[in-house]
Amino acid sequence: MSESDNIREPSKAAGGWGALKSVGRQLMGSGAPVSNARTLLKLNQADGFDCPGCAWGDPEHGSSFEFCENGVKAVAWEATRARVTPEFFAKHSVSELQGWTDYDLEHQGRLTQPMRYNPETDHYEAVSWQEAFDGIATALNALDHPNQAEFYTSGRASNEAAFLYQTFVRLFGTNNFPDCSNMCHEASGVALTQAIGIGKGTVLLEDFEKADLVFCVGQNPGTNHPRMLASLREVVERGAQVCVLNTLKEKGLTRFADPQEKLEMIRGGSEPTSTHYYRPRLGGDMAVFRGMSKVVLEAEDRAQAEGRPAILDHAFIRQHTTGFDAWCAMVRATDWDHIEDQSGLTRDEITAAAQLYIDAERVITTWAMGITQHLHSVPTIREIASFMFLRGNIGREGAGLCPVRGHSNVQGDRTVGINEKAPAALLDAMEKELGVPLPREKGHNVAQAIGAMLDGSARAFFALGGNFARAVPDSTLVAQALGRLDLTVNIATKLNHGHLMPGKVSYVLPCLGRTEIDRNSRGERQMVTVEDSMSMVHGSGGINLPASKELLSEVRIIAGVAKATLGSEVVDWDALGDDNDKIRDMIARVLPAFGDFNKAVRQHRGFWLRNPASEREWNTPSGLASFGEEDLRDLTEWQQVKGQQATFVLQTFRSHDQYNTTIYGMDDRYRGVYGLREVIFINPADIEGIDAEAGDLVDIIGCHDDGRLRACRGFRVVPYDIPRGCIAGYYPEMNELVPHQTYGDQSFTPTSKSVVVRIERHQP
Repeated sequence: MSESDNIREPSKAAGGWGALKSVGRQLMGSGAPVSNARTLLKLNQADGFDCPGCAWGDPEHGSSFEFCENGVKAVAWEATRARVTPEFFAKHSVSELQGWTDYDLEHQGRLTQPMRYNPETDHYEAVSWQEAFDGIATALNALDHPNQAEFYTSGRASNEAAFLYQTFVRLFGTNNFPDCSNMCHEASGVALTQAIGIGKGTVLLEDFEKADLVFCVGQNPGTNHPRMLASLREVVERGAQVCVLNTLKEKGLTRFADPQEKLEMIRGGSEPTSTHYYRPRLGGDMAVFRGMSKVVLEAEDRAQAEGRPAILDHAFIRQHTTGFDAWCAMVRATDWDHIEDQSGLTRDEITAAAQLYIDAERVITTWAMGITQHLHSVPTIREIASFMFLRGNIGREGAGLCPVRGHSNVQGDRTVGINEKAPAALLDAMEKELGVPLPREKGHNVAQAIGAMLDGSARAFFALGGNFARAVPDSTLVAQALGRLDLTVNIATKLNHGHLMPGKVSYVLPCLGRTEIDRNSRGERQMVTVEDSMSMVHGSGGINLPASKELLSEVRIIAGVAKATLGSEVVDWDALGDDNDKIRDMIARVLPAFGDFNKAVRQHRGFWLRNPASEREWNTPSGLASFGEEDLRDLTEWQQVKGQQATFVLQTFRSHDQYNTTIYGMDDRYRGVYGLREVIFINPADIEGIDAEAGDLVDIIGCHDDGRLRACRGFRVVPYDIPRGCIAGYYPEMNELVPHQTYGDQSFTPTSKSVVVRIERHQP
């Protein structure tokens, strides 16, 4: 293909003038460039609002002028002048809108009024809020059992909305809480809880300023959490090491041009964000860490034999861990041929990476969904933790474990109770607060909710934000299942495909966005709170006028539905819906870790939710940090299809112009793709191996053996620096290829980074 077509030379570095141009386009495209530029001045400020994008921390929250390109996109996307009114729905039927792209739907603008689907006309029609609340309550109360309803949560919801939501749902009588975290970092929560007693990372953002080495594993911060690039660049600039383990060569993990560095922008310069870059095969990270641990143990053997200082932190291992001897025996028994085969790296490469670890006093390991969306993700993260235990790299400054979460409050939602298997302590505290018994049986996660919808045991679906239908695997099957439900409800700011799969009764309830002012009945400006990846909790208050006078906050909508469904005998829903301070007081009574919540969150930078593991306090059954227990997996087991080696293993990921399922634009300049999303990234040698050329159209066919044809047809071939046998493409378009029955052991997370497929010539 030529440079004039959709595939061109990628950007030389992340950020830079490309980021500024993109910011300008987003502001102009919002229809309100001047007001949105002013809005950005309050982004991540103490008297402004928290970024509605990623959950990366802010070192100077409350004073710095810090935002990234994707933060601008999120603000412009929310603060657009475009509106989706009842007149829009009168003009366009649901059947017509189902044929629109994700991009076109969301760029129609903000929803303005509550809408109810009319199956006789195939159109959404405006209703009053009370009509909506009463209609939803009638449908919920008509269910045979509360467990026939699934209550989904997006990580964009505030702590206050999420806590009120789980209060309502548990009082309704179910623990069915399929949550967006089930599709991303669930493996991190499961593995870290087993290893260190808490399902969160142990570092503060300031620890990056003190680390000697950062392992950046299975993540692409340039697109997914761009403010992390500044932290990685600073690590390199002060002479420390950043070692990347990532299947694809990504621009953000090589060089970054900071748009806020004026001199650098004038000179057209950039600085490195890593010092070492290794590309394991998809799913091979556990083998890499097993190999590095083997190198460290061998170095310890030599040190002891030669009478040199120990490599291992024996005091930490002896005082703070359990299971070391058994794990150590497993590592020593794992042969190098197996490690090299499974990792896709050579012994020399793994040894070089391990030597960086041996030479560093303070080490941080970060990871994201390149680690968590595999069948063996929980054992992989356990292996990472075990590797970090060897030299005591947890519970001290400049060191620790750092899962980098996605959406802005996905961690906070789980903290305040969005959990289908809530700990007994939370339910005990909730019962004490409410004075009534609550359901104790485990509810449904996303995978189980999909199963319940497919087999007919679920009859209602209620979504607090998000785009469930496009985020999940097997999207066509799930769309059909949603349409068979008795009730579907979506709280949202913009129209998406999930709203166009209505059940017999269906409502779309428009809510205020993070950038908008919310006032209570006394005229006081309301604040919500979020928790970032570093367990910092801070406040967020909108500054823009609402997109419509009809909009309500998520809190008010939840309170309205709860009151109509349950009455106010147990909870004064009107009082909680009108005053977020009262919800925070309730959170603090149920979860004492929040302390004096209302006072603490109004401090500069908010406050840190204590992480016991960061202080070497292990809330595990043994009271100690636990080494891993699983041997190294054989990846060929899940790459075999009817005895034949599958052609490729696919990972789905984001383009640079999207965030989760939200498509801001059609470009991915860091990978050299413009105006196109139906692409597949392949190693040039593999392109030759399938007798294709760059730019050709191919069909990607799923190989999961359940009798269902899964295919993405007419995707354009893009040569890319990716290991042979591995390919990549964008979601949600490629979610069709991800079988809903394949999910991580213990985590139930879809295996979106290990989809077995074959490639054929395109058949029009």
